[in-house]
Amino acid sequence: MNKENNIDRVWDVIEKVGVCMLTTQFADGLRARPLEARPDRGAGLIFFVTDIHSAKEQEIEASPDVGLIFIDANEKAYLSITGRADMIHDADKIKAAWRKTDELWWPGGPSDLNVCLLRIEPFIGELWDGPASAMATIFEFAKARFTGGRPNLGENRKVTVKM
Repeated sequence: MNKENNIDRVWDVIEKVGVCMLTTQFADGLRARPLEARPDRGAGLIFFVTDIHSAKEQEIEASPDVGLIFIDANEKAYLSITGRADMIHDADKIKAAWRKTDELWWPGGPSDLNVCLLRIEPFIGELWDGPASAMATIFEFAKARFTGGRPNLGENRKVTVKM
């Protein structure tokens, strides 16, 4: 695969998976939490609707380097993104990223004063694509146990792309 195909594959995983783990830095180490991504492939950015009262804002102001982990268990795809984060308090951008399900958290809608956007500019994507389905994996491990051989799970593919 060429670089463009690798970058497209990274964005495909981000768009398909949706929810990822965001890791930030704080005084005692690292903190991870799940968030629903709002990717903008054309702009090369990933957005998250979030609350201004969370610890994320202070952590990102102190140290804007973050990590994102997306996992597509069905396709055996594991994606790690390293990027730089900042908080956006722009009502129009919040409205553009808003989804109806966000009202579960912020009943006031996108104009709720407690809502802001977290913007991630991804720098590096590392993608591990595994070939075997769950059934194939089970079969190969059972066969290996019976024959004393090694399981044939196909080739894993790891690519690192500068985004």
